[in-house]
Amino acid sequence: MGLFDFFRKRNDVDQEIERRNRLMQIGRITDGRIIESESLASGEEVVFYTYSLNGVDFESSELIGADRISDPLKYAPGAKIAVRYDPRNQGNSMLD
Repeated sequence: MGLFDFFRKRNDVDQEIERRNRLMQIGRITDGRIIESESLASGEEVVFYTYSLNGVDFESSELIGADRISDPLKYAPGAKIAVRYDPRNQGNSMLD
């Protein structure tokens, strides 16, 4: 990894933190459903979910750290989940 790759990766992490903080401040909550989850070797889990707003279906995914997976059934396929979304850009979401 070069010096520029280090700064680029750090910038991506900073942008994700800013995005999540913004959603926590202005986001609205709706119901969603887990459609699939996949465990990674790192102990993290990728969760794919769907939610509907104003007749439009959205699908997204989120990387869930091992520290957030206290109840494995919470992220099981078919489980209901709260989704926080940006009212101005409804495709921008995260699990609540």
